[in-house]
Amino acid sequence: MRSLTAEQFKILERLEIEVPSWAYGNTGTRFKVFPQPGVPRNPYEKISDAAQVNLYTGLANKVALHIPWDKVDDYQDLKKFAEDKGVQLGTINSNTFQDEDYKFGGLTHSDPRVRQKAIDHHLECIEIMNKTGSRDLKIWLADGTNYPGQDDMRSRQDRLTDSLSLIYKELSKEQRLVLEYKIFEPAFYHTDVPDWGTSYVQTLQLGDQAVVCLDTGHHAPSTNIEFIVMQLLRLGKLGSFDFNSRFYADDDLIVGAADPFQLFRIMFEVIRGGGLDGDSEVAFMLDQGHNVEEKIPAQIRSVLNVQEMTARALLVDSDALREAQLEGDVMAANDIFMDAYQVDVRETLAEWRASRGFSADPMNDYKNSGYASFIAAERIGGEQAGWGA
Repeated sequence: MRSLTAEQFKILERLEIEVPSWAYGNTGTRFKVFPQPGVPRNPYEKISDAAQVNLYTGLANKVALHIPWDKVDDYQDLKKFAEDKGVQLGTINSNTFQDEDYKFGGLTHSDPRVRQKAIDHHLECIEIMNKTGSRDLKIWLADGTNYPGQDDMRSRQDRLTDSLSLIYKELSKEQRLVLEYKIFEPAFYHTDVPDWGTSYVQTLQLGDQAVVCLDTGHHAPSTNIEFIVMQLLRLGKLGSFDFNSRFYADDDLIVGAADPFQLFRIMFEVIRGGGLDGDSEVAFMLDQGHNVEEKIPAQIRSVLNVQEMTARALLVDSDALREAQLEGDVMAANDIFMDAYQVDVRETLAEWRASRGFSADPMNDYKNSGYASFIAAERIGGEQAGWGA
């Protein structure tokens, strides 16, 4: 089996994965949140924890923020703090699902007052982006209905188009609107943006600065996610990933935990479609809430899993694969794919990270750093950040 070439290492070096600020706060199920010692109490402490992931892996040089969870008085100061920690502020995520007014929707609500409130929130997010230097405004909507006849689905799509148009026109030329989708939850009869097709149609109407966010946990069981990746790259509309893993629904587990082969297949299509080319604008981000495992090690493990599967995907012999495909040799083509997937690249990646000044064993080196004990002792008093704070 081939080893990674110098050119393939250059491609691998382009892989950068944003980590979400909310991953470091307390999270849980709808039944219970289990607090952990040393959990951040404010956005500054979240960034400090996120910086640990980049320190040991060299993979996570951006931190995504969530508004209003990460609101501060001085975003320039937060930006400088992040840079001093060796990271940058990344995607700004909006929130129209935790206000009483949004009980029946935000950007799709039938009441113009509520709709305008949701629009204004996104305009505030754009103002924050102007201060943080962020490129992407990511929108995930909880909007939908629980019962047939509850609301007019077509009218909700029209209202969504109108709302997004008003937000879109306020973007600068360097900024993007990234529309996420999710098959269900919290709405169970219909969701206003349930799939990649709906997100694609809405962003297509807006313009070139509107793109789709693919969350790997937001699909129906047995969905061929790599097909969606291929199609959106082919159409020039894949804006970003939210990486996580799931066994049943949107479980938000460590990426690659449930189906590492799926992650391999996804990254193969990313490479095949130019998602890691030098001029690619596809953003990679984790979107995981760690309920029982430690927060920082879970993020370290996640970015390493993506790096590992990307390295394996790079090992696919594309020339031999294409030849087998053209010859209709089904078994040979599959063997070529599986040969690359089964290569253990961990030692190679460890040596490569070390050669670039990063940890050969990030999980162990973080564990032995004493950082977890330090923040557990230091962060006494105040209110721990968590889901919704």
